[in-house]
Amino acid sequence: MKQILQSLKDGTTILEDIPSPKANNGECLIQTSKTLISSGTERMLIDFGKKNFIQKAQSQPEKVKQVIQKAKTDGLLSTFEAVKSKLDQQIALGYCNVGKVTAS
Repeated sequence: MKQILQSLKDGTTILEDIPSPKANNGECLIQTSKTLISSGTERMLIDFGKKNFIQKAQSQPEKVKQVIQKAKTDGLLSTFEAVKSKLDQQIALGYCNVGKVTAS
């Protein structure tokens, strides 16, 4: 299946082939035919991704407090790796899906 992914690190957006999910017990699987990509939300993520490390920190002071607290409890190296890992993640875009139930 196709998935739109966006990088927190640099704001790039890609269309990626990913494995289709499986429905677990008590869940349903919907084959999406249409999805909404919000220009406001995605624009905010693109802008965030294009910021340098300092600008990212300035735009999210509450996250900076969490990072400082983590550094106090877990140490600098562990905290640096956690922040780097978070920024390396890609976010799946699209919501308000329309489709048909293919498994339940």
